[in-house]
Amino acid sequence: FPEEGVDGQFGIVDGFDAKFFVEPDEDTKAKYRKLKEENEQKKRLLQELKGKENITKDGTKINLYANIGGVSDVANVLANDAGGIGLFRSEFLYLESEDYPTEEAQFAAYKTVAENMAGKKVIIRTLDIGADKQVGYFGLEKEENPAMGYRAIRICLDRTEIFKTQLRAIYRASYYGTIAIMFPMIISVNEVKKIKEIIAEVKAGLDADGIPYKDVELGIMIETPAAATISDLLAKEVDFFSIGTNDLTQYTLAIDRQNTKLEAFYDAHHPAVLKMIEMTIANAHKAGIWAGICGELGADTQLTKEFLAMGVDELSVSPAKILPVRKVILETDVEAYRRRKQE
Repeated sequence: FPEEGVDGQFGIVDGFDAKFFVEPDEDTKAKYRKLKEENEQKKRLLQELKGKENITKDGTKINLYANIGGVSDVANVLANDAGGIGLFRSEFLYLESEDYPTEEAQFAAYKTVAENMAGKKVIIRTLDIGADKQVGYFGLEKEENPAMGYRAIRICLDRTEIFKTQLRAIYRASYYGTIAIMFPMIISVNEVKKIKEIIAEVKAGLDADGIPYKDVELGIMIETPAAATISDLLAKEVDFFSIGTNDLTQYTLAIDRQNTKLEAFYDAHHPAVLKMIEMTIANAHKAGIWAGICGELGADTQLTKEFLAMGVDELSVSPAKILPVRKVILETDVEAYRRRKQE
């Protein structure tokens, strides 16, 4: 909130509603001064939540992790008191490079993050290039429908040398912290089995080279209706699920989330999306594995209680959303909420 006379004019920037006011009237000034004070008060109250465990009123503990896009984000993760990293978007290493990042370059990045997190879990999502994330040196052909095209795990299973390089770097880094791996855009059990075969080859190579590594949890992202529908079968093959609600919503509703003309039709709270999430969590638990949410809905505090009632084990959100989500968790009695829903 600038002082009078800065650069000759008075302005207010509303970052919540994407509005900008130049020389506003007194009523608008008063309104935004009040909003500013309220927001600062909320920030002070949230800071009091640092260091507290994410336990509901009735004793349910939730892992609350952060999403990151690179090594530089770790400081923000720690500053906001996240319990770990639930989504390390590894594709940014490729997007920021002029050529395929080497094994050594990737290893250095993953190792740094693992060490800085000091034993806290770091879940690395393997390469998710394609669709809205294009990289010139990959030489990907133009597609009519890239969101459903040659992307993510489909590229990795087709160009296995790129995939093996990344997996070698991740496994090498696992020795220096607590790392897990998850694979995006899975639609079949056969894909998971093929991934496991490639991992076995990577491990054999590391053993032959005398390079140490740890066993890591292997998980998949549930981002398609196909994966959600057969989540009971997929759960038998992996250690955890992470639900990517951005793509899951897009594919479930058959709406391109990049198309601004469709915003009026895009409903992230659509019952079909919530049922997909609930079914996935239930099937995970039946198989004895855990399930989390790493898409934007994980940070939607209007749905936090709903996800807790579904039995979600982990929520991974942007670092700035850690404390607001923690606040809702601490205020929620899950069993009481479930009973109210049934009434």
